[in-house]
Amino acid sequence: MARNMSVRAPWLRRPPRYILVSLLTAMGGFLLGVDISIIGPVTIMPSYISSFGLHSPSVHGIIVSSLLLSAAVMSFIAGRPADVLGRPQGIALGVGVFGLGAALQAGAVRLAMFIVGRIIEGMGFGLYFGTLTVYVCEISPPSIRGPLTTGPQFMICVGLVAGYFTCYGTAKIEGSISWRLPFIILAVLAIAFGSSVLLYLPPSPRWLRLHGRDADADAAWETLGVKMEDRQSIEESLEEGVIDNNEDASTASGSPARVFEKEKQEESDFFDLFKKDVRGRTMLAVFLMGFLQLSGIDGVLYYAPLLFQQAGLTGTEASFFASGVSGIVLVVISIPALLFADKWGRRTSTIIGGLGLTITITIIGALYASNSVHPTSGAGRWIVIVCIYLYSVFFASSWAVSIKVYAPEIQPQRTRAKATALAHGFNWVCNWFVAFISPILLAKSSSGAYFLFGGCCALTTVVCYFFMIETKGKSLHEIERAFSQKAAEGQEPVGVKMGAASKRIFGRSKAPLSLAAGEEQKK
Repeated sequence: MARNMSVRAPWLRRPPRYILVSLLTAMGGFLLGVDISIIGPVTIMPSYISSFGLHSPSVHGIIVSSLLLSAAVMSFIAGRPADVLGRPQGIALGVGVFGLGAALQAGAVRLAMFIVGRIIEGMGFGLYFGTLTVYVCEISPPSIRGPLTTGPQFMICVGLVAGYFTCYGTAKIEGSISWRLPFIILAVLAIAFGSSVLLYLPPSPRWLRLHGRDADADAAWETLGVKMEDRQSIEESLEEGVIDNNEDASTASGSPARVFEKEKQEESDFFDLFKKDVRGRTMLAVFLMGFLQLSGIDGVLYYAPLLFQQAGLTGTEASFFASGVSGIVLVVISIPALLFADKWGRRTSTIIGGLGLTITITIIGALYASNSVHPTSGAGRWIVIVCIYLYSVFFASSWAVSIKVYAPEIQPQRTRAKATALAHGFNWVCNWFVAFISPILLAKSSSGAYFLFGGCCALTTVVCYFFMIETKGKSLHEIERAFSQKAAEGQEPVGVKMGAASKRIFGRSKAPLSLAAGEEQKK
């Protein structure tokens, strides 16, 4: 009887620590979600307006987007602290800066102080957010890497719900505390998360090996609870871009110290991102992460109350509540997207999602362009509201997951941190542009904003059709081989590259863009 009691059912067993660590890391996304969802409602609260006045669309855009511009600048250098200090320390540094910015906003007595707080908060975002995915990617077995690396994205959606309903509740409080309280809560959450990162996140084993600390790396793997076979599969990717693909396998595995030392020497140069063997992947990641924002998603999230008011929900509380419901929709849809990230496939979900985004946002633009949307009557306003929800569903179930996982996982180890930082930097630049231009376009031409974002969605879908390869369920080493397979020793790489996609466009190559293509060329 005692023996039977000691054997736990599978669902009662404690999960491996790398799963718990990944869940904790995902809380960094929660902070971003809260900020995204509180800044829009806060800036239209009566108590905020009485403190700082009613802003023009341009000033409104500057206030909201100032965070994103500083995030863009800092994210370009975020790879360096993560490479030098380590992944957890790099994350904690950024979160600390972020918390300081949130505290300044909470205590702002002048509009200039509020904007400075947003700029500092953005610097923190830029420093830590890209490193979240890099860290999880480096500790996750290939079989569940997709779901784990999408954790930050899921927590962004949870943060959106928390932020919208926080503002829905505080809007009823008298005085300036109604708009200050959301930022106070955000600062406290940042302190708690930063402290947890320093206390509970072990160093990345792959980062430790890169710095020649093999014993510490082995200990970190044990701490994380990664199985030996998964551990070996993950560490294989350390050789990508360093060991020539034509070398004998025994040579590649016979002297790991040489591999890590050589990689360490090559890893520091920023211009490695644009070397012939990796620049296609760098450019693809930068494009995808930038146009992820040019789809207009943050225009919807930051200004959701404004969009719903424009569509006919005139009451402040009604628009806040509708925004909160949109956040709940995002959370519900993100759950299957998170669980089935490795089953749906990156390329397939990106293309299907792109079609859905293009159609829904174009319908909204067409309705406004034809003057079919009236605040108090007609079906047009309800179609707009439904399309906003559908647009959020398509984004949360496809691009929000597939692109954010795809961009770092196609990079070789020696450039992954810096390439991801560069891609996130461009992401922040585009995010800033969307946040700045949205209120201006909405004030001048409601249809113009939607047609702009619809065109960007259509362009991205076409690019993904021709240039993406499928990576679901593949190890990082297999992905690297697919991109850089050589036909013979001394020849130029002829594996799956962006050039192969251009040949397809002009009909000179019918080979599918898949991981099998590299093996076909090898034959």
